[in-house]
Amino acid sequence: MKPVKVGICGLGTVGGGTFNVLKRNAEEIARRAGRGIEVAQIAVRTPNPNCQITGTPTTSDVFAVASNPEIDIIIELIGGYTIARELVLKAIENGKHVVTANKALIAVHGNEIFAKAREKGVIVAFEAAVAGGIPVIKAIREGLSANRINWVAGIINGTGNFILTEMREKGRTFPDVLAEAQALGYAEADPTFDVEGIDAAHKLTILASIAFGIPLQFDKAYTEGITKLTTADVNYAEALGYRIKHLGVARSTAQGIELRVHPTLIPADRLIANVNGVMNAVMVNGDASGSTLFYGAGAGMEPTASSVIADLVDVVRAMTSDPENRVPHLAFQPDSLSAHPILPIEACESAYYLRIQAKDHPGVLAQVASILSERGINIESIMQKEVEEHDGLVPMILLTHRVIEQRINDAIKALEALQDVVGPVVRIRVEHLN
Repeated sequence: MKPVKVGICGLGTVGGGTFNVLKRNAEEIARRAGRGIEVAQIAVRTPNPNCQITGTPTTSDVFAVASNPEIDIIIELIGGYTIARELVLKAIENGKHVVTANKALIAVHGNEIFAKAREKGVIVAFEAAVAGGIPVIKAIREGLSANRINWVAGIINGTGNFILTEMREKGRTFPDVLAEAQALGYAEADPTFDVEGIDAAHKLTILASIAFGIPLQFDKAYTEGITKLTTADVNYAEALGYRIKHLGVARSTAQGIELRVHPTLIPADRLIANVNGVMNAVMVNGDASGSTLFYGAGAGMEPTASSVIADLVDVVRAMTSDPENRVPHLAFQPDSLSAHPILPIEACESAYYLRIQAKDHPGVLAQVASILSERGINIESIMQKEVEEHDGLVPMILLTHRVIEQRINDAIKALEALQDVVGPVVRIRVEHLN
């Protein structure tokens, strides 16, 4: 059987890793796919010194690859929203299958792309778009297909996890660790997508769609970054038996789907709370399987290439199958997607960590407890620290039971209006994941 010809668009970190692994493991990959896979053309503007591409046709025009009649599958690894979207749609229009690692593209334009792919009878595969080398999309879409998924929770951005790990283990400040992350190449010069939760929200949007059978709705995801976290909160959480992680949470409720990324306290004895450095982990809770944990490298040249090539092998295996009988892009058949709404953050339910800076006056704690009680917010525990020498204020740390966020918002507004409360109340959500 003649080999399948692929075109790689983008020869950066992931593109270079994909080319190298395809070349190094060609025989093993062919055994798994059932036929050889040949890189017939590469679109590259800046040569990658880690790749020996002599003998492989190259071009600086990605659209030339999408139009090349010899190519069966396009591997899109250029990133971004605009050119990547045009490239993928052109490839689909030309009857080519697509493999991509572009989470932003899928999260924002996936509905359009999948509709076009169904029309043309081609496959769009995107395992590498979420959690790098961890095959979590395949696990949810296929391995857990018997389950009604209750919730998904994940540490799905390595940069943020590295920063929080360093803050906890070494007592360092956020700006200090961010500078090191940039020097190490973990964070971009503009780290906004990582530290403000946008990157994680792209990935969570995809996971939620596959878990619950809903259209991709990135614009409705709630995102909150880690830039305001202090070492004090990290230490207080530790003293209470928790770790702070930048967590993505997607949960199905009777009212709708929670879709949120934010700093979160997790009990320190949970496996996911002990995922450190740049590693990623995703927990999935199904009604039949219970909770499962997927752990591994969330980024990097060859871990991500592993997922790209796994998709490539799947596409090669499925190329001769009837399009109507392939695994659907978002796990559920297109005409069976649910209209269950995405909930605004005010309607989501969580437990909460509150840190209040108060003047050292009698009766403040009673006022705080009264405000929470009036709004139906139950306190799980309270920790009151000694008066801080530099400002004479008393830190009060409270953990609440689960409650709708709007009630917490109302309570915080009332707490900040108290004469003896100084500055804003720090609020971090708490998830026990049990």
